[in-house]
Amino acid sequence: MDPTTRNIPESVSWQGDLALDQGRHHRAKIGYVLLATEQTIQDDAMALRPDGVGIHFARLSNPDLITHETLLAQADNLAPAAASLLPDGSMDVVCYVCTSGSLVIGEERVHAELNRGAPNAKATSLIAGVIRALRAIGAKKIAVGTPYIKEINDAEAAYMTDAGFDVLSMTGLELETDSQMVRVPPQFLFEFAVSLDRPDADAVFISCGALRSLEVVEDIEQKIGKPVIVSNQAMIWDTLRLAGIADKIDGYGTLFRDH
Repeated sequence: MDPTTRNIPESVSWQGDLALDQGRHHRAKIGYVLLATEQTIQDDAMALRPDGVGIHFARLSNPDLITHETLLAQADNLAPAAASLLPDGSMDVVCYVCTSGSLVIGEERVHAELNRGAPNAKATSLIAGVIRALRAIGAKKIAVGTPYIKEINDAEAAYMTDAGFDVLSMTGLELETDSQMVRVPPQFLFEFAVSLDRPDADAVFISCGALRSLEVVEDIEQKIGKPVIVSNQAMIWDTLRLAGIADKIDGYGTLFRDH
C-alpha cells in the first residue's frame, strides 16, 4: 500500500482537565547501587518492600573477584551510578549496597560520591546500615561471620572496632568471588551463625549482601535466643527508616519487629 494513501488520523491534544496523582510510589523512593555481580540483594529488597515504596537499582561494573583492590576501584563509579537513578530528583534515599566495599572505600567517601550523583537524596551505605542496626538493638559485643578472605575480614574487624563495637570473633569462609558467595545455602548459613554464638556476645552479625542469610535470620534468632543482624536485613531496614517508613515486619528478626 502506498503510505500516502493510508488512513492515519491526525494527532490532537486532549482538551479536558488532566489530573495527576502521587504515582505508585507515593510513600518513598529508594535507590540501591549494586555491584554488577550481585545476585541476592535485589530479590531481598523486593521481598521486604512495603506498599507505596519504590525500589530502584543501578549497577557498577566490577570483576567477580572480591579483594581490597577491586572494591576500592568502585569509588569513582558511585556518582555516575547514583545519577542514573530517577534523574528527576525525586529519590529519597540512595544506598551503596556492598558491605565490604563500603568499609574499604569508607562511609564518608561513599556518601559524598552518592550525593554528587543524587544531591537530593539521603546517602547511606550497607556498613552504615549495619552499624545503625547493631546500635538499635543495643549490641556492643558481637560475633561476626563473613564469606570473605582474611584481608577483607581484617579491615571489617578494624572498622567495626573503630565504630565502638567489641568484636569478639571474626570468622571468614575464604571465598573470593561473588559467584561463590551467592551459592552458599541458607541452611549452611544457619548452622554457621549458630556455631559463631558465644555466651558473652550480645548479637551475631552475618556480613555480606551476597549471602542468602535473610532467609534464615528469624530461625537463627530463635535457635540462639538473641538478636541477629544480617547485611541485607540491616540495609533494607536502614533505608526504609531514613525514608520515613516505620513499618514493622514480622519474620525477619528483632530488628524489623521491634525497631
